[in-house]
Parts: sequence; C-alpha cells; structure tokens
Amino acid sequence: MTTTTSPPAPPTVPRWRLARASVLVAVFVCAACGLVYELALVALGSYLIGDTVGQASIVLGVMVFAMGVGALAAKPFQSKAAAAFAAVELTLALLGGLSVLGLYAAFAWLDLYAPALVATAFVLGLLIGAEIPLLMVLLQRIREQSAGSAVADLFAADYVGALLGGLAFPFLLMPVFGQLRGALVVGAVNAIAGLALVFTVFRKDLSRRARTVLTAGSVVVMVCLGYAYAVAHDFEVTARQQLYRDPVVHAERSRYQEIVLTRSVPMVSQGVTDLRLYLNGDLQFSSVDEYRYHEAIVHPVLRGTRGSVLVLGGGDGLAVREVLRYPDVNSVTVVELDPAVVQLARTEPQLRTLNRGAFDDPRVRLVHTDAFGWLREVRERFDAVIVDLPDPDETATAKLYSIEFYTLVRAVLADGARMVVQSGSPYFAPRSYWCIEQSIRAAGFATTPYHVDVPSFGDWGFHLASAGPAAPALGLPADVPQLRYLDAGTLEAATHFPPDRSRVDVPASTLLHPRVLEFARAEWRSY
Repeated sequence: MTTTTSPPAPPTVPRWRLARASVLVAVFVCAACGLVYELALVALGSYLIGDTVGQASIVLGVMVFAMGVGALAAKPFQSKAAAAFAAVELTLALLGGLSVLGLYAAFAWLDLYAPALVATAFVLGLLIGAEIPLLMVLLQRIREQSAGSAVADLFAADYVGALLGGLAFPFLLMPVFGQLRGALVVGAVNAIAGLALVFTVFRKDLSRRARTVLTAGSVVVMVCLGYAYAVAHDFEVTARQQLYRDPVVHAERSRYQEIVLTRSVPMVSQGVTDLRLYLNGDLQFSSVDEYRYHEAIVHPVLRGTRGSVLVLGGGDGLAVREVLRYPDVNSVTVVELDPAVVQLARTEPQLRTLNRGAFDDPRVRLVHTDAFGWLREVRERFDAVIVDLPDPDETATAKLYSIEFYTLVRAVLADGARMVVQSGSPYFAPRSYWCIEQSIRAAGFATTPYHVDVPSFGDWGFHLASAGPAAPALGLPADVPQLRYLDAGTLEAATHFPPDRSRVDVPASTLLHPRVLEFARAEWRSY
C-alpha cells in the first residue's frame, strides 16, 4: 500500500504585508494627486497672469506653510485616523478637483484671482499636510515598527508618487483632458484611492455612522466632480468670452500658451471686421491696423542686402508677408516656438488672407524651437534679423531681451547686416523700452530707437541696430513696395521722442538679472 503526499501549499503573504502595501499605495497616489493640484494652480496663473515665477512662489510658499499647519491640525484626530483620513481625502478631492474651475471663475467674473489663489493654496495645503500624520497612525496600527522605518517607508512612497504626478500633469493630463477636466479627473482618483484604503483595510475601525456619512459624502463628491466634468467645456467657453470684448472664434491651449482669436461684428461705418489674436491674454495684433506695426518693423531693416532674412517669432505670418514682398529675398527662416500659432495662421481663413499664405511660400523655412537655444547652435549668417517676439512681461520671454540673447543674434549677422527689435511702448512702459536699448548696446550694437502710432496698441517702439559704433540710418529701401502707412516723413518723425517719452537712464537686462521683466511688470500693472 502506497501513500501519496500532497505538495506543500505555496507560502501565503501575511495579511499585514498586504495591508501595509495598500497604505503605501495610497500614499503614492495621494502624493501624485497633491502635486498635480500644485502644478495646476501654477500653470493656471502662468496662463492668466503671465508671472510664472511669481505664481509658483505664491503657490508653493503658501502650500508648504499650510502643510505644516495641516500636520499639526491632524493631531487631535489620530484616535479616529481612518475616518479622519477618509474625510480629508473626500474634501481634498472635491476642492482640488474644482480648484482650477473656481479660480478661472474668480478671474473672469469677480476680479478676485490673487486672494482666491492664496485661499485655495492654503486650504489644499492644509488638507495635504494632514494626510501623512494620519497615514502614519494607520501604518503603525497594521504592524508597529520603529519610527525611523515607518517615516522612511511613507516618505519614499510620497516622493515617488510626487514624481508620477509631476510627469503626468504636463505629458498626460494636460494633453488628454486639458486643465479644467484634468484637475477633475485627479480629484476623482484622489477620492477613490482614499476611500478604497479605508473601506477595505480599515473598515473595522469605522463606526456604522461613520461608514454611512462617508458613503453619502463620496456620492456627493463624485456627483459634483462628474457634473463639473460634463459642463467644463461650456463653462470654459463662457468664462473665456467674459475676458474678451469681441466674440471668440478660436481658442486652444497649446503646450506653451493659451491662443485666442476673436472676431468683431463688422463695423458698418468702415465695412471691416476686426480680427484679433491674443496669446496668454496679451493682444498680438488687430487686423484693422496691424499693417502699421508690421510695415514699421520690417521695411526699415531691409534697407540694404536682404538675400537671407531671419525672423524670430512672428508665428502669425504678418511680418513674413511684408518680407516676401521683396523679390530679391531668397530665403526667410522663421523660428517660432509654438507650432499651434503657425497652424492657426495657415488654416484660419481670415488670418490666412491677412498674411497672404506667407508660410506656403517656398522661400520660407519654419523652425519650431526656442529662439535662444537655436541661436546657440546655428552656424548660418543672415543679412537681416527681425526680432518680433512677445513682450518681456513673462519669465519665459525675459531671456529673449537680455544682453546674452542679443550677443547670440550678433553672432549670426552677416557683414553689414542689421537687426530690428520690437520693444514695447516708450510711453506706457518707458523703463522697459529703454532697458531693451541698453541691453542691445551692451551686446555690441549701435542703435536707432523709433516709435509709431498703432491705434490698437497705442504708441509702440522699436530699435534698429547694427554691429559697430555707427548707429544705422532709419529709412526705407529705394525699391520699397507701396505701403499703406509708412513713408519717409513718418519715419523721420518716428525718431523724435517728446519730453514725456524721452530717454530713461536704466541698466541693461541679463539672464541672471532680468531687469526688463521687473520694469515691464511694474509699468503695465500701473495701467
């Protein structure tokens, strides 16, 4: 008689290990969600206000402070850690998910964005700060371990989760869901992670009343987030329209900025429609008078050799349109960071008519990259350089008005070549305007400042520059095509600055000390 023995049962994972792993997973997910909330507030501020460094400083400073307060505030709730943690996560999911929507509403309708941002950052930081102490208590209830080991486990999961959130926000949530819906999705994930932990691992720690209240709360939170997700698009359209005088006909958030195109009701007296392009809320042109700006920035710099022209910025194609009017221009290289702007210029019918299909000309070469980095690598030389970049009122653009930037431009100029720089308003922002000239001069250029009247902008200034000691003469090419605004008399007058717009003695701007950014912010805020 033979006996058979059954194979040994596979070793089972102790229940406490599974419970401990569940807590660490919850820490991981909650940390990712918390960082997304922070990044969403910073990103929204950079779109609406433009001050990325300032917005990041406010959000991070307030949230980190509030996290410390939240950690202390959680101490009385440690005896009921499971219920308290679930309540914190539900509240955080609701407020964090709705934070972007609420701040956008405060900006569009109430003009209370700054105080609303501080309050939102504080409340979210308070709730995030309460998470770790409560989770520490829950972790120790599963299996007590030394304080050092518990802290190491929790913070390891927390920091790795923060990495996930930091990567998911720009590369997944923003492209797939957008800013409003992305925050709502994260809110839902936050609620599910917190409740799943409490209702599975720590269900026995909850009283019947607590389970009922948390279940009802979870239903309310998910309904609110779901409804907000459903109406997010309509809300964004309505809020955006509140910010602009004319009807919005196109709006998108590219990887780099918010792009809005408005079109007015046709003006009966003039028989024209006003098409306006805004980037991050800043007006780029009005179709009614854009020719004044683009004639002024393009034609004076093309007085001379112009076989090869470099345009830095100018993604709307309007400056390129003016350059292409000269048949002896052989090539135009356009360095525009945001391909979405160029795509709009190529496909929007009225804008395409306005730029005369400039980007379809075989002489035009498009480069979608950062102008500063591109200038460091390029080895070509150009007969004329047109710097038609957004105003230096944001951190990202301030470096494009620095001594270092103009030094890079100088290195790509051919012998006898000239550069022109759009420089803002010498009337509304005089310190910024003259700071740009000082920066150009410090890079080894001689400059000729000039300004023209563009009704949609006001008094607007430029700097014509050439390498060497002699300032370039301001004039039009002998073979200049017929222009609507600019002529010799207008250019002669453009070099004169009345006493209230005379030169201001200010220092130059550098990468490490972007004075032009400081001046621009202070001056434009006063208006």
